[in-house]
Amino acid sequence: MKNIINKLLILLCGAMMLVSCKKDENQIQFLGGTNSVLSANRTDAIPLAFLTKDEEAVKFSWTNPNYKFTTGVSSQDVNYTLEMDVAGAGFASPNVKRISISKDLSVSYTQNQINDIMLNQLNFSTGQQYSIDVRIVSTLFNNNARLVSNTLTFSATPYAIPPKVTPPGTAPDYSDGRLFLVGSASPGGWNNPVPVPTQEFTRISSTVYELTIQMNPGSYLLLPINGFWGAKYGGLGSNNTNNPDGDDFKPEGGDLRSPTTPGTYKIVVDFQRGKFSLTRQ
Repeated sequence: MKNIINKLLILLCGAMMLVSCKKDENQIQFLGGTNSVLSANRTDAIPLAFLTKDEEAVKFSWTNPNYKFTTGVSSQDVNYTLEMDVAGAGFASPNVKRISISKDLSVSYTQNQINDIMLNQLNFSTGQQYSIDVRIVSTLFNNNARLVSNTLTFSATPYAIPPKVTPPGTAPDYSDGRLFLVGSASPGGWNNPVPVPTQEFTRISSTVYELTIQMNPGSYLLLPINGFWGAKYGGLGSNNTNNPDGDDFKPEGGDLRSPTTPGTYKIVVDFQRGKFSLTRQ
């Protein structure tokens, strides 16, 4: 009887191992893919000019990475991300631009779009030539199976565009081109006129203003005329709904919320980009 039981156990174990092997054979395995090859209809320089801003600047194309599994070529949609960065930064700079593209194997940009990326994302200056690197990154679902293409390098010179927000000094009410800080977040509170020069910005350029000042938790506004409430700059949304570290702004906008931590902050107001920032010193 004992021998019979042992033989049955051996047969049972063998059957289980056979089933397990078949299951392993049936598992779908990822076999890899091929890095996309990126190309463009420009070889080195991308033309940029305000007069031709709506014309095509560059068209990028890339090959399919052909992701493969044990069942064959993947039928799932491939996600692509076009990356642009200052040349030599390895696509790791704080201002790298990443654009998601689904399924397509090419994308075209106008001169205005490339110019906007260079000015407002890469933070380049107008009238100066820069070199930018471009590559395509492909992934499957959940950003898996990441493959990176070759890198193309181009030169381009951003052109000046009208500021997103009209700065002081370019409209009748703002004739002197000055800018002031007012609000409960400032040392002078909501008293208007504000104390000068402590709450007056320094004009760095025709579109950029800076002020280093003690800020407290609270609200504030930007005034182009000291002592006058009829003109102001504030947030895009309702009062105190902005990002306190920096955000977009507009004329006649809502009260701006300051950082919750009191301290000395450098405030930069950029009318060209329509953005402001606060950096603790």
